[in-house]
Amino acid sequence: MTVQLLPPDDQYVLNHCTRHLARADFDQIPTEELSTRISEAWRFPIIDSYRPDSTESGAAPGANRVTFIYAVRGLPEPQQVAVIGTFAPLYAPLPLRRAQFLGTDTRYWATTVVVPHNQVHTYTFLVDDTLQCDPINPQRVLLDNNESWSRFFTHYCTHPLTLTRLEAALLQRITDHILPFRTSDGQRFLDRHAQALVTSGSPPVAGLYRLNEPVGVVNFIDNILAREEHHNRADYKICLGLIDQLLRQRHAGREPCDLDGAVFTALYSEMTTDQVVGWDHSRYRSPRYFLQMLRRHAFTGAFAHPKYGGNVQAAGWAYLEQRYTDSAGQTLFDWRRAIEPPLGADPDYRG
Repeated sequence: MTVQLLPPDDQYVLNHCTRHLARADFDQIPTEELSTRISEAWRFPIIDSYRPDSTESGAAPGANRVTFIYAVRGLPEPQQVAVIGTFAPLYAPLPLRRAQFLGTDTRYWATTVVVPHNQVHTYTFLVDDTLQCDPINPQRVLLDNNESWSRFFTHYCTHPLTLTRLEAALLQRITDHILPFRTSDGQRFLDRHAQALVTSGSPPVAGLYRLNEPVGVVNFIDNILAREEHHNRADYKICLGLIDQLLRQRHAGREPCDLDGAVFTALYSEMTTDQVVGWDHSRYRSPRYFLQMLRRHAFTGAFAHPKYGGNVQAAGWAYLEQRYTDSAGQTLFDWRRAIEPPLGADPDYRG
């Protein structure tokens, strides 16, 4: 396994850092965890689109540029900083270099590597001779040796990150009622869309199989709970546990995920009125609040860019393309003009 490093781009690094990492600490936040005192800490490392230049030898499509940034705070300043991760051969340390502004060293160290789509990796910084988790990235995992490392994932990721298999299956059944794709017309559309992709020979995007979920929104929710919606992870864990317990009490001897759709339709109606019989309000006060949050996440995932894992093979956009047309039958939602190949036709858009 070889690692492709990209040339350093100080302006790129500083443009991202000065908006987020250089903000003053807020004394009213009691925790010592650095990531809680930085605006939008989940944006680091920076996972960005990567379109290799045609002149680059060995450059493969379907990858992201991942930029690791280590911000020095206080003294003494380190002499060397490197990143060690599962994306490098034998965990080889990749050196970071200081970003410069007008020829002067800043407190930011950075390096950029190319990592394929649909991958999850763990990493840690080597600061002089000391291993250190990324103090900014809130994603942490416990390795088999009981050490904590930082984690990141690239676009189109379909690996489970936050939800367990049972939680994801239960969430899929609840989400079925929210989106329009489980009506008879919606299911026929999904079938036609999947068949058209196969017939056209369109290069598949990772995760096409997740069309058996409501346009992959469960995967999308799992991804955002690992990153930008990390603060809402406890809501999902508690509420999915309550729903599982409640359905087992109502339908003894049956797995909640195997229950008829009418059961979930009735549960959805109860949650909208905040009157769910058997709900433990001491653990989570308002089931309606959770449902409103779930609806927001579900619709965002179904109609966001496919790289975020919810709108698989642009099925959500294709649904809107078919649904909204003018009097002549021409679509009013020509999404293919707005994004890059292979799904779209815009040669300039980089995702």
